[in-house]
Amino acid sequence: NPFFLVFALQKNIKLFDIFDKKEKKMKRFFTIVAVLLIASLAFAGGKKEVDYSVLTIGATPEPHASMLNLVVEDLAKEGITLKVVEFTDYVTPNEALESGQIDANFFQHIPYMEEFNATKGYHLSNAAGIHIEPIAIYSSKVKALADLKNGAKIAIPNDPTNEGRALLLLQSAGLIKLSDKAGITATPLDVVENPKKLEFVEIEAASLPRVLADVDAAVINGNYAIPAGLSAKNDGLFVEGADSPYVNIITVKEGNENDPRIVALVNALKSDKIKDYINKTYPNGEVVLVF
Repeated sequence: NPFFLVFALQKNIKLFDIFDKKEKKMKRFFTIVAVLLIASLAFAGGKKEVDYSVLTIGATPEPHASMLNLVVEDLAKEGITLKVVEFTDYVTPNEALESGQIDANFFQHIPYMEEFNATKGYHLSNAAGIHIEPIAIYSSKVKALADLKNGAKIAIPNDPTNEGRALLLLQSAGLIKLSDKAGITATPLDVVENPKKLEFVEIEAASLPRVLADVDAAVINGNYAIPAGLSAKNDGLFVEGADSPYVNIITVKEGNENDPRIVALVNALKSDKIKDYINKTYPNGEVVLVF
């Protein structure tokens, strides 16, 4: 064992004096030392061994995981095994990426990632922009925003960037006005004009479709609206414009943007196969590609 040898030298032990000098015992000694050295090296090498043929990526179900599953076979042809792990919230996939449990994730937009880095001290980076999922205002109680009554309850996401995004959308719709100092992380405290005295109900983003019937309207992210059967174009009372800065990205740890597996994944997602899938699956503009 290398550690024993170092220890012996440090203690000025004459190693060979503690063994019988008969040839048989000396051979046995060197055999044992060789075996221990080989085992130690094998163990050390095993700890560093990484299977670079596997790429594990976290994603929310729609449309992210669906898009990823479409390119599994394409990456397999390049010798990469793509493993897709589904998450149903916005926090866990970033925690898993930062801790190294996964190699990348696909669910968030750039402002959300930047806010996460700033508040959590994380080291996440944008590897590529893929699409926009326009956020929209939905309601099961009114057919138009003008029909909202005074004091109507409006559900909005409770995470900082998506809450700000929702409030900016409500401002664009003419329902409220935000302080000039309010930005993408605006909160209800930044509302300076609220003619209808709307009441804002802050809800975890994934739960917004489930509470739609309990409020007068809700601002819902595309990746949660889609599984709930909501179409921004057909059901949205007001929809975010296509020039939105909230591009959904492939997110990695800083320094891994040019990992060959990530590059291969991005190329596979920016393919005609994905274009055809999006055009057929989301013909009403629920998902807008940016490439």
